[in-house]
Amino acid sequence: MNNVIHVVLVYRRETGELLVQESFADGDTAMRRRFELERVAEYAGTEVIVLSADSEQTLRETHGRYFYTEAELARQLRDALSAA
Repeated sequence: MNNVIHVVLVYRRETGELLVQESFADGDTAMRRRFELERVAEYAGTEVIVLSADSEQTLRETHGRYFYTEAELARQLRDALSAA
C-alpha cells in the first residue's frame, strides 16, 4: 500500500485516556517504537498498539475509541441512529 501511515498509540482503557500518539511512515520503525514504549514502567497495564491506514481520518473512523472521548462517541452514535 502506498501512502500508509503507522500510528503508535498508548491507551489507558480504564480511563479512556490516549497517552501517546506518534505517526511513522515506516512500519518497522513504528513497531520498534511500540516495543520501546511497552518497556516503559509508566505504561504498565496500558494498550500499546500500532494501527496502519491510508490516513489518520481513516483510523478515527475505524478505531474511534482511541481518539474520541466517551461524550464524542455517544454523540456520533446518536447522530448515526437519527440519520438511519
